[in-house]
Amino acid sequence: MTLRRFGVLTAAVGLLLVGVVALVVSGALDRAAAVAVDKFTQLAGASAAMVCYWRAARRRQGVARRWRLWMAASMASLVAGLCAWTWGQVFLGVALPSTTVAPLGFILVPLLALFAVLVLGHGGAGSLPNHRSRVVIVLDGLIVVGSLFVLTWVSLLESVVRAWATSGPGFATVVAHPAAYLVLLVALLVSSWSHRSVRQLPMLFVALAALGQSASGWVFALLVSRGAPEIPPAADIGFMVCPALFFLSSVAPSSGSRERAAAGRLRAGELLHVLVPYLPMLVTGLFIVVGTATGVRLNPFEIYVGLAVVLLVIARQLFTLIDNVRLLEQLRDSRERLRHQAYHDPLTGVANRVLFRERLDTALAGPEPLVVLFIDVDGFKDVNDNHGHAEGDAVLRIVAERLQHCVRPQDTVARLGGDEFGILVEGYSSPPEEIGDRVLAAMSHPHRTAGGEHLIRASIGISHRAAHDRGLTADDLLGSADAAMYAAKRLGKGMVVVHGTVEAELT
Repeated sequence: MTLRRFGVLTAAVGLLLVGVVALVVSGALDRAAAVAVDKFTQLAGASAAMVCYWRAARRRQGVARRWRLWMAASMASLVAGLCAWTWGQVFLGVALPSTTVAPLGFILVPLLALFAVLVLGHGGAGSLPNHRSRVVIVLDGLIVVGSLFVLTWVSLLESVVRAWATSGPGFATVVAHPAAYLVLLVALLVSSWSHRSVRQLPMLFVALAALGQSASGWVFALLVSRGAPEIPPAADIGFMVCPALFFLSSVAPSSGSRERAAAGRLRAGELLHVLVPYLPMLVTGLFIVVGTATGVRLNPFEIYVGLAVVLLVIARQLFTLIDNVRLLEQLRDSRERLRHQAYHDPLTGVANRVLFRERLDTALAGPEPLVVLFIDVDGFKDVNDNHGHAEGDAVLRIVAERLQHCVRPQDTVARLGGDEFGILVEGYSSPPEEIGDRVLAAMSHPHRTAGGEHLIRASIGISHRAAHDRGLTADDLLGSADAAMYAAKRLGKGMVVVHGTVEAELT
């Protein structure tokens, strides 16, 4: 079904529901007729949802089929429970179910729907693989459930449980049934934080249905616990809306929600992830503070549950702190990796031209003597042309490794481009040609690669700056070394020329 057609259907179902609710609540019908309209409306919605989920499952495969089959089973359970309760209320005039069929059917609905959510979340795309993230999600769910449990227990559940503790069907209908829908709602929330596959339109309507059913269930429980002689029709609004919402979930298009938030802005889902675990606890805490100030006494059970929730929050914060530290480490590693990539040659791993120039500028600002070597690999073009680029790359890596062994760790070896390398030596007081001779000796050995042996030589030009000489710039040194290198090439392969010497002047 297209989104537009679904919108039209949703509007039609909404108008129909408004009409039915108004008819039941307004008092236009007598008590028996209102109950009949109420129950048959619920039964029609649940039956339609069951059929639509079953038909949708038959047309799909994999995860899309499995979660719909679980929902079809959930709707079948709802139909069974409604049939039993409709028979009792409409035809027998029984206010609460006297058999276990209706309560069992009702309690299975959220449990089977919970399996559908789990299948969709863990089998769909977009799951978070991080084990710690899953632990945080479980903690969030326990915090929400624990906070709401304390709130409902203090305000409502304790008296309801005492009233219905001896009646199995009554307890399942009045207490366990709305509580199970609340668990389903929490499961949907926490699953949507970690699984993008759950963030789709059908699950939104399942969540709304669970919210409506749970709300009416708690209102029903409150009225029963206070000894109300009859349940007003308005208390059934959530019960009437729930099957219709389940029906809409069965025909809703299953497209995942789009993330449209702008870069740098906190997404709504992330904000929900941050706030939702703490909002129920905050509300519960305020309720307890106000209650105790006005004379409400907490028994040991309520105090222990409250302390357990506080401990869960502390555990959650510890996991969050660990995650934050891990994320900071990843960010720092990423920044270091990016910096390394920006300042180093990806083929050889030595510094690139940018880093070489930065270090040269920094060294020129100090008083130490400097030596700059400009190295051109002779015969590299023949290796590249005759043996391929892979063999040429292997030769360049060997050259870079040998150059690093020719100098100290604090000196800089850089690939300046193609088959050209540079070396920056700081604080070297011996004659600069000694470094060039050391490089020539290292390059004279055959270069062994996977493709064979290659005899590679180098032409080296050297420029230098004496200590405390502030008259030279980086361009001066690089230009002089480059000119000396070309002078070495004119003298023949495997030569060293120092700028300013007789060899440099003669060529």
